[in-house]
Amino acid sequence: MTADAGADDPEAVLDALFATIEDRRDRLPDDSYTASLFTHEKGENATLEKLGEEATEAILAAKDDDDDALLAESADLVYHLLVLLAMKELTVDDLRDELEDRF
Repeated sequence: MTADAGADDPEAVLDALFATIEDRRDRLPDDSYTASLFTHEKGENATLEKLGEEATEAILAAKDDDDDALLAESADLVYHLLVLLAMKELTVDDLRDELEDRF
């Protein structure tokens, strides 16, 4: 699946985003923020810190009843969670399977 797939099928946007994250992990382009998370000298800890930061910002936006900020911070949170999954060699399908088991 390509990154463009999400534009044609809104339900596939997570798959497209995750495919882009995996591509950045594998190719490590110099000009990519995502690639920098995989090559950062702190490694996984940098992504964990970003995940915590985005979770806190989402909480604060929710407490402020700022729906626009909540959506933006939630998107950042999901993005960094997907990066962490890719670091751990887990996939969106693994996440879907876990959610389906719980449902």
